Amino acid sequence: MPHRKIIRSWLIPMAQGETGRAIMLLFIDSFLWLACIAGTVFVESILLKIVFGLVAGFVTGRIFILGHDACHQSFTPNRELNKVLGRIAFLPSLTPYSLWDVGHNVVHHGQTNLKGFDFVWAPLSKAEYDALPSFRKALERLYRSGWGPVFYYLIEIWWRREYFPNAQNKPGDRPIFLKDNLLVTAFAIVWIGCLIAGAIATDQSIWVGLLTGFAVPFLFWNGMIGFVVYVHHTHPSVSWYDKKSEWLRAQPFVSTTVHLTFNWIWGSLMHHIMEHTAHHVDMSVPLYRLPEAQKTLETILPERIFIQKFSWDWYFDTARKCKLYDFENKAWLDFDGNKTADSVRVVLTPIPAGQNG
Repeated sequence: MPHRKIIRSWLIPMAQGETGRAIMLLFIDSFLWLACIAGTVFVESILLKIVFGLVAGFVTGRIFILGHDACHQSFTPNRELNKVLGRIAFLPSLTPYSLWDVGHNVVHHGQTNLKGFDFVWAPLSKAEYDALPSFRKALERLYRSGWGPVFYYLIEIWWRREYFPNAQNKPGDRPIFLKDNLLVTAFAIVWIGCLIAGAIATDQSIWVGLLTGFAVPFLFWNGMIGFVVYVHHTHPSVSWYDKKSEWLRAQPFVSTTVHLTFNWIWGSLMHHIMEHTAHHVDMSVPLYRLPEAQKTLETILPERIFIQKFSWDWYFDTARKCKLYDFENKAWLDFDGNKTADSVRVVLTPIPAGQNG
């Protein structure tokens, strides 16, 4: 495997954001989101309200992906503009920009699939699971049932680590963390206030309006992002590591990500976030150039990248196999400790001089 600097050099022609294109994408998705929320207010059919709410949740995910690029400084060439656009794009998902920046850019991208550092969908060992109280075991079973991404992201990521996190989960006391939380809270208050006003003005149920115009989009978004981050790095063949020296030697920027492919245009509808290997190799590649970047990597590094065609059978089979992890033997386990799958053992590069485990 070539050094990461060499691999990234292949993607240099694709690593350039376009301000006009970025603003247009944000305008289009913001308009779609507002139109869907308006639909939950002004249509009278409860079924149609729910449909509009679900679509609003999906569009929330699209807008979040735009903010994701802005937070990586790949959305436009202007760093300060990216911060402004990123905060705007994170509003419908109620995501505090600065806290997500630390958790995603610093922790997740800096230590992908390294236990004890990367906390996103990090699997427990059998010993860790056995030491949990009964309620926490039940929660872990729910999270990894295949039906659990919405609960996992809502509870473990958004509630515990982003929305006014406690001292244990907060990465410091920077004033910007509080400001960003107050920003999304103010947006939520305005959002809810508009739904209530709309319900009163149209003589409809306030509770139905709040359910379909706020709760449904927000819960759908949490399920969508929980699913996306799960399939990006959870696969029977993908390894997790608990020793940094081993992790460093396993080329983790390539070997810990999955390129999930679809029969239809779902990848495009999700702003190409599933071309995930290219994103981890070089975060400066904007979302609209990820297909080209991913194809480049898969052409130059055949059989080195995990490519998985999506199907619900595959997804639930993965959820069945990937419950716990044996870090020593690189194998996935069920909750009883039985081996369900061997991860691909990456051929390790030599330990750099002066470095040990």
